[in-house]
Parts: sequence; C-alpha cells; structure tokens
Amino acid sequence: MNIDKTLNQLCAVLLAKSLTDLYPQSLLGESQILDEGFSYAFLTDCNVSSNDLPKIVKQMQKNIDRAFAIKYQIISKKQALSLFAHNRFKITLIQQHANDEISIIRLGDEFVDLCPHLDIQKLSDIKSYDLLNVSGVYWQGSAKNEQLTAINGIGFTNKNDLIQYKNLLIERKERDHRIIGAQLDLFYFNTLAGQGLPIWLPNGTVIKHEIENFIHDLLAFNGYQFVQTPVLGSKQLYVTSGHWSHYRENMFPPIDVDGEILELRPMTCPHHLLVYQRQTHSYRELPIRFAEHAILHRYEASGALTGLERVRSMQLVDTHIICTHEMIKQEVKHSYEMIKQAHATLGTTIHAVDLSLHDPKDKAKFFDNEPMWQNAENQLRDALKTLKIKYREVVGEAAFYGPKIDLQIKTVLGHVITVSTIQLDFLLPERFQLTYKDHNGTIARPILIHAGIIGTFERYMSILIEQNKGVFPLWLTPVQAIIIPVEHSKHMSYCQAIFAKLNQHKIRVQIDATDERLSKRIRDAQIHKIPYQLVIGDNEIKHKNITYRQYGQQTSHTLTLTNFVKLINKQIKSKA
Repeated sequence: MNIDKTLNQLCAVLLAKSLTDLYPQSLLGESQILDEGFSYAFLTDCNVSSNDLPKIVKQMQKNIDRAFAIKYQIISKKQALSLFAHNRFKITLIQQHANDEISIIRLGDEFVDLCPHLDIQKLSDIKSYDLLNVSGVYWQGSAKNEQLTAINGIGFTNKNDLIQYKNLLIERKERDHRIIGAQLDLFYFNTLAGQGLPIWLPNGTVIKHEIENFIHDLLAFNGYQFVQTPVLGSKQLYVTSGHWSHYRENMFPPIDVDGEILELRPMTCPHHLLVYQRQTHSYRELPIRFAEHAILHRYEASGALTGLERVRSMQLVDTHIICTHEMIKQEVKHSYEMIKQAHATLGTTIHAVDLSLHDPKDKAKFFDNEPMWQNAENQLRDALKTLKIKYREVVGEAAFYGPKIDLQIKTVLGHVITVSTIQLDFLLPERFQLTYKDHNGTIARPILIHAGIIGTFERYMSILIEQNKGVFPLWLTPVQAIIIPVEHSKHMSYCQAIFAKLNQHKIRVQIDATDERLSKRIRDAQIHKIPYQLVIGDNEIKHKNITYRQYGQQTSHTLTLTNFVKLINKQIKSKA
C-alpha cells in the first residue's frame, strides 16, 4: 500500500473546494499532509459532524467529474495578501512565509488556495479516497487561538489500496490497547486524578505484578541487587547529574518544602549513584548491578498523551551497572541477552535495533565532550558487531549523557517506540566522582550502563495488549478460570467446592453467579477472553469431575478436578 503525499495534497485542495460549495460562509484555514493522508481545518458556523462526511465525499466526486483545469501559479506576497484579503487565516499563513514567492493552485475559474506545485494536472488522478473523521482543533495548534473544525481523509491512485487501508483501520481498532483495556477492565484514566496519570484496575494490576515478579526474578538470577530510593530528589542532585540543564523540559515543576527545592524524579540513576558512593570499592567487586521497582514522573504535553503509550506517571524496574572499561562488552552482551529472554518469554516482537548517537552540532542537548562521545559510541558499535546484531545508526537520538542501543517496536498505529534500551554513560560517573581501586591499588573511574529490560510497565502493557489483542498467556491472565453453574440452586455448592480447590492451588478463579442465561454467561466469558471456562451441571456433580472449554475453541473436555489442576499448573509454570 503506497500513500502518495503529493496526491493527498491535491485531495486536501479538492476537500477545501467541496467545503466552500457546501458551506459557503465558512472560512478555510490550512491543510496538513500527514503520514497517512491529509487534514483540512476550517471555521464554520455549521455543526459539521461525521454524519456529514458521506455528503462531502459525494461533493468531492462531483468536483472530480467536473474536470476542472488545474493551474499552478507563483505570485508575490503583495498579490497573495490582496487575493486572500477576505480570509484572516490565509493572511497569517502568507505573512509567516519566509520569502516573497507564494505558490497557489486554481481549480478552473472558481477556486483558489495556497498550495505548492504538485506535478498533477488532472483531478481524475485521484482514483480512490475517503474522509475518515471530524475533530476540533485550535488554529496552528495553540489553545490561545480560535477553535476550528478539521476533517481528515486519505487518497490513493487505485481502489485496492483504499480497501487495504480500510482493512488496516479495522485491524488497528481490534488491537487498540485503549479499547481492549476498557473491555477487560485493565486500567483507566480520570481527569479528576490528573491527565496522563493511569489508574490500574484489579485485572491490570494482576498482569503488572506478574510481569514485575518475572523481571525481578530474572534480574536477581543475573546478579542484580535491589534497592529502594525516594520518589523525590533535591534540585542539587539533578544539577550534579546534569538533568537540570539537559532534561529540565521533561521534569515536573519544582516543589519548595521548607526552603529545600525538590523534584519528582524522572529516573533513578542519580539515586543509585549515591548508593554506590557511600563506600569505597575494589575492582574485585565490579560489576555492581543495582535494580529498583521505581515510580517515575515525566512531563508530557497534554496533546502527546496516548493511552498507556505516553503517560506522565510510570513504573519500571530501573537498572544500572557500574563496571570497568574492560567489562563494557560483556555487560552489554549480558544485558542484551536478558532483554531477549524477557521478550521471548512475554511474547513480544522487536521491530528493529537502533544505535542512537549524539549530534556533535547540538551543544545544548548533548554534553559537550567530543572525545567522550567518540569513545562511548565506538564501544557500543564494537559490542553490536561482536554480538552480530543488525542495527542502524540514528544521529541525534542519544541521551544527553551517552549513546544507547534502542530496541524498537512498531505499533499498529505506525509509531516506532523504544521499549528496551542499553545506554553507555561516561559522564555521570565523572559528575558524581565515582571511583574504585584497580588491581594496582590505583584510584580509577568506573563506567555506568543504564539497562531497561522492558521499559515502563505502562508502555510495555500498551505493546503487549496490541500484539496479543488482549489474549494473554495463562500465567499473565487476571482470571485464569471461570466456573459457570448451569443452575444456581442445584449446582452452586459443587461450584464452590471447585473454587476452593483451585484457589488453594493459587489458580485465579471466579464463579459466575449472575442471573443471566447460560448462553450469555458463556459468551461473556469468551468476550473477557478467560482461558478456561468450566460449565458445571448434573453430569459433573454425578461423576465428580469438571467439563471445561478453552478460550477460542468449540470443543469441551471432561477431566477429574485433580487432573485439571495438574494441567493448568503445568501450563502456568511453563509460562506458555
């Protein structure tokens, strides 16, 4: 499926022309060409909603059929200001233009708009298109400006691409972690609690704790020591680390407590370095690996908040390795192998591996020490080559203190987001004056490696839900089995005995005691994607066994309760 941005620019002009036909009193704003399609914002007194989109599409087709001649022109700013004198939005766009040449497009003698030369001479080149949604937007993205109506659409040069795109939209909806999260009662947001501050519901908390325990055990097995540090840090801590000067825009406003300036921490590395600092160390102790179940807070603009993918409060198991220069490759390899194991067990797929480098021209974003950067970046290159990992280099995406290996996942919405990371840091050990005694008894400076195994639980959960459509492996599922009595009065007592047995074996189980019809209760269990559904009637009581059906299957199976417990426990233990 090929999305032609030039064609979509023409689609935006066609939409604008059609809007002036249907809503002649409206004032056109500006078009935007998106990664997928186009958008046009306009001011109107009419209540334009999604119900009007078919009418607008019909008008667009009428205009295509009228076969307007397309004419592109370059005019001066003065001419453009005169031509669009009736439209304050166009006047603003013209005044913001950097040079005196303004590009316009004409459709016949009736319509003119701002538009670059497109190398398209016929509206009939638009073979297939659709309008997707209507939304309210602020003029040029500022809440201080007027609110306009925006219509989003997409155009293609052939009909098959539009069909493919609509199927993709259906797939996205089926995988949208926000929709599935609401269906399965995993998490929710309430503006009374605060924007971007997720509330984990009981079902979601079960999954989060299971993942947390898994990562905890993985790290403990691999030599990490767990610590617990405060959710606040002094301003001076972040001045020392460099976050105050290089990361300030991502931090919440400071809090003044009895004259002490405190910050909600955006990361734990400064705290972990304080733990290391408290005593002297020998090379024999290295590497030292710290880990923490940490709550962090980072500022995100309200417009960037996207479900669990982008939040302002987050939790993760944050890890830091303090080691010698000679240990860098082995520790990078060690971290990478743990990350691979975690994703393999949890069932998520990595899209790509990036080597994120600094931009030597950007002295504000990145700490100004070119020899340090060259050394650190070469170290990570060598480690990736030794591991034979296919990667690409991305300039300007490093952390302010060092380069990093970023494991990327592509979401169903087309976003490429970092989920796991290994960051090499020569700077913070210097700023915190970390030392150790080498094998000669000489004081030396260690290296810091930041390792994020699966990133934040919030972002990881959004990815996991999207990739499995809410069908979690049994060991993660909030309710692993549900017991459904055929008739409450006759079968509830046996159901309660089954419940007690499963609960005793730490199987997460519920009884459906609602008054709904049996067929609806079974259907509800399917909707909530519960792995094992136990339907208990006369035969089960008579033979002292259970009959179960697995999620997504039509076949039922009958077992003794003891054998069912063995079956389900074996599956949980294997993390299948």
